[in-house]
Amino acid sequence: MHVRINEQPLFFDVVGEKLRIDGPRLVEKPTLIAMHGGPGFDHQRLRPDLDHLADVAQILYVDLRGNGRSLPSDPATWTLDRWGDDVRALCDLLGIDRPLVFGNSFGGLVAMSYLVRHPGHPAGAIISSSGANYDFNRIFAAFERLGGPPARAAAENFWLRQTPEDMAEYQRVCIPLYSTRPPADPHQAARTRVNLDVARHVLQPGGELSRVDLRPALRGVDCPVLVIAGRDDPVTPPEFSEAIAACLPPARTELHVFDGCGHGPFRDDPQRVWSVVRRWIAS
Repeated sequence: MHVRINEQPLFFDVVGEKLRIDGPRLVEKPTLIAMHGGPGFDHQRLRPDLDHLADVAQILYVDLRGNGRSLPSDPATWTLDRWGDDVRALCDLLGIDRPLVFGNSFGGLVAMSYLVRHPGHPAGAIISSSGANYDFNRIFAAFERLGGPPARAAAENFWLRQTPEDMAEYQRVCIPLYSTRPPADPHQAARTRVNLDVARHVLQPGGELSRVDLRPALRGVDCPVLVIAGRDDPVTPPEFSEAIAACLPPARTELHVFDGCGHGPFRDDPQRVWSVVRRWIAS
């Protein structure tokens, strides 16, 4: 389905009902807006993983502006500010009040942008394997720890130079280090649509990812936040999540770093991670 937000068509899909039948009554479930990684990817990178939460929340998957199945748009609007504002505008258009938001990786950055730009609007947020700012020296060291000097060299060339050859070498050497186990759904990547123009725009040397620092603004977040990370994540090392949690109000923030997990810990240990997420949603 497509809706038009601020002159931009966005693709979204919904898993689960809003009103759950419970005998003679209807029980309202929270709406969880799920934001994919990337940049450039679509929501299929989160499915069917998050579908398992549909018994406790209505899951609304969205392909962010310019990403995935959302139609092409002006590159000048591919900014964290605009992506964060689109989340609020989507809620206003669909009549979603007090949503929960889930953001993994790049989606976590968008979720944080939404939190700081629209305080009082979300009921809560789950930030998974993300960073409020990106310390590339930590990233390079994490890749070297997991994959040795060749992985560090491939990561440095990708993040600092990004020629087509660098991107191919990063895909070959570094991407396999993101997770600690094979994907549960081997067809997930085949279903995914990617807009590489968005990826290049955000990730290029000097692009927004290298400049962003949301840490000061996070101190004004006024809703509960669950921060989750994998201990063996090379691209958003757990120190990134620890820094996010340290900037948020301590009384309303939970941090969980899962041993034996990589980027997107729900992929590597779904039973353990979803147990924490379900408890948090129920609270």
